[in-house]
Amino acid sequence: MPTQHPRYNPSHRLLKYSKPWLRYTLYLMLLLCLAFVTLNYLYPLKVNIPYSPVITASDGSVINAFLSRDDKWRMQLEPDEINPVLKKAVLLKEDKYFYYHPGINPFAITRALANNIFQNKKTSGASTITMQVARLLYPQQRTYANKLMEMFRALQLEWYYSKDEILQLYLNLVPFGGNIEGVKAASVLYFQQSPKQLSLAQAVTLTVIPNKPSSLRIGEQNERIVEFRNKWLRYYLAQQAFPVSDIEDALLEPLEARRLDAPKVAPHFAYRMYRRYKNQPIIKTTLSLQVQEKVEQLAYNYMQRLRYQNIHNAAVLVINNQTKAVEAYLGSADFNDFAHHGQVDGIRAVRSPGSTLKPFLYATAFDKGLLTPKAVITDVPVDYAGYRPQNYFGNYNGNVTIAHALATSLNVPAVKVLDLVGVDAFVQKLKQAEFSEMKRKGNQLGLSLILGGCDVKLEELTLLYAALANQGRYSPVKWLQQDSTQQEAQILSPGSAFMVNQILTQLTRPDLPHNAHNSPNLPKIAWKTGTSYGRKDAWSIGYNKKYTVGVWVGNFSGEGVPELNGTDSATPLLFDIFNSIDYNSTDGWFQQPKDIGLRVVCAESGSPVNSFCKNQVLDNFIPGISSTQKCSHLKNITVSGDKRYSYCTSCLPPTGFVQQLYPNHAPELLTFYDAERIPYQQIPAHNPSCRRIFKEHAPVITSPAAGMEYLLEQEERQQLMLHSNTHNEVKQVYWYINDKFLRATPANEKVFFEPQKSGRYKISCTDDRGRNTDSYITVRFL
Repeated sequence: MPTQHPRYNPSHRLLKYSKPWLRYTLYLMLLLCLAFVTLNYLYPLKVNIPYSPVITASDGSVINAFLSRDDKWRMQLEPDEINPVLKKAVLLKEDKYFYYHPGINPFAITRALANNIFQNKKTSGASTITMQVARLLYPQQRTYANKLMEMFRALQLEWYYSKDEILQLYLNLVPFGGNIEGVKAASVLYFQQSPKQLSLAQAVTLTVIPNKPSSLRIGEQNERIVEFRNKWLRYYLAQQAFPVSDIEDALLEPLEARRLDAPKVAPHFAYRMYRRYKNQPIIKTTLSLQVQEKVEQLAYNYMQRLRYQNIHNAAVLVINNQTKAVEAYLGSADFNDFAHHGQVDGIRAVRSPGSTLKPFLYATAFDKGLLTPKAVITDVPVDYAGYRPQNYFGNYNGNVTIAHALATSLNVPAVKVLDLVGVDAFVQKLKQAEFSEMKRKGNQLGLSLILGGCDVKLEELTLLYAALANQGRYSPVKWLQQDSTQQEAQILSPGSAFMVNQILTQLTRPDLPHNAHNSPNLPKIAWKTGTSYGRKDAWSIGYNKKYTVGVWVGNFSGEGVPELNGTDSATPLLFDIFNSIDYNSTDGWFQQPKDIGLRVVCAESGSPVNSFCKNQVLDNFIPGISSTQKCSHLKNITVSGDKRYSYCTSCLPPTGFVQQLYPNHAPELLTFYDAERIPYQQIPAHNPSCRRIFKEHAPVITSPAAGMEYLLEQEERQQLMLHSNTHNEVKQVYWYINDKFLRATPANEKVFFEPQKSGRYKISCTDDRGRNTDSYITVRFL
């Protein structure tokens, strides 16, 4: 066997003896590759398509859209929206070898070049779909030099993108006349549907228009378009591309389409999503198109009835309690009502909440162990340093249960509970629920905040009520389908949330709309109403296991209306919405959680029963949290045998006395009874021979408010009122001004005095047991 030369290379022999054209072809290919790499570096491919931002509902349907940055309707088509029929029709018509060539079809180019040379006119095109995409991305005049650049760009596209991606680019950019580009924009603006829902006739229609987009305008040349469409349908029939029956039906299908406006469903919601997710071409929201359309129709029709009362605006938010998804968002009942500021987004507008925060105050008190639903609180006039809250109807009810106070939305008990809980503690609770105004100026608020003396938004209130439907767990709202589950915050215990739910489900309450008792379609929901001061805002927020719905009714101008209130202005719409979106719900109702129990309490006080409690009821409580102090609505008093006098331990005689139970009323309740002339069992006067001075149960000066400055008109000789709350046994009090005796009056009677000069005044009140209270005020004359 001959020895091989060490430098011998078989490829050298192959090149030496191969045909010259083969070598030249190889060199040419290497040269072309080098040229492509160089040009690709010098002229990189840039695909930056400004799409029209599109807002879609949970089912993928387009509910709103905005022009692109270059003022085009160019909606991005997603892969799953490409209709197989449309895809097949486009490929057969434009580029049947699309999946087989590298972006340039050399045979088609050769055929077209030959025809152009020998026939001296353009008789056949050679542009592949990839080359058309290149031309659409880089529009140039049609010259041979630009054609070469187009071919280069096509090769770049094939290098960087898959065939399906290139086809998707083509369908996104293909022109349809005017400022409409892309199959999706054409489907939405001409046929009001998604591209994947196109019929064969509609798909072929959109296939033929791009060849002559300026002369084949839907709505203007429909007959001519049908001719071109049917011509290609017959071609597809000859090619056996589609079933014969489908093509026959398509040939008979009329074309009644015309250019329509882009969808404008939920405009406030759409604008909000557009501003929030500005760089996303497709904003996939959680909005339910079906629920949104129902809410829009109900609110519009409802407001047509209220406009005769000079009430013109409404806002509604619907949240799915299980997913926290926004399913309906109505910023105003009529976006196009320019006369009444319909463009204002009522869901984000800052308004006074009226009484809508009360359920969360009571739930907070439950969690702190301060109260239970059957606990009794006094609903009587009260003064907090000059702040004197009043009930909605101006009346007072004496002793009421917490459940009754919440169900009937009494103001005075709510203020008392807020004073008991603490304003700061309640503000912190609302901060946990992301109340923006609480974070901004919560430290400036006082007791009036529970009656609407603060600012809230409808979306904040609705989310807060959704926490009641979710066992006290608060979580942010979900706007987009791809939003991941965010961390929840336990702002209320499951037990307190359940107790509030039970109270807000009661039907015996004043905020049930008129004639609703006779309605067979009353929804099974928990709800709360609210009316702001000046009757500028009417609220009604309700929930069941599936939905929480927030409704606001009023005027964006801020104009108050005497007829406006949460009961009759907002709640009927709330009920209509629940009956429409969740009629006869099968989700059941809220179950009693494990951290709650039942106990026997005294009906007179709501506290655990004592030996003297005769009227007993069952009450929910939170074991280990709720107070266990026994009832003290009665107390043992030592009295003389004839019941004329009472004794203390210092003056108790050896004999001739008995023990008797007397009502242990709060001093402010006694004042109320006296003012309303309501009889009550009084404790006998104390033994007149007793010389002991009592320090407990001293009079409470309720007017004038301690520490306040009073501005008076001296010429009008204005007077200040003196009043105090005293203990049950007190019969008479003595008033002093700057330590000078003014006069003696029966307990709880109002007295007036006229200040003589500006300065600091000492107000003193002494009862007939010698117990004294001092208070200081400042008087200044104008």
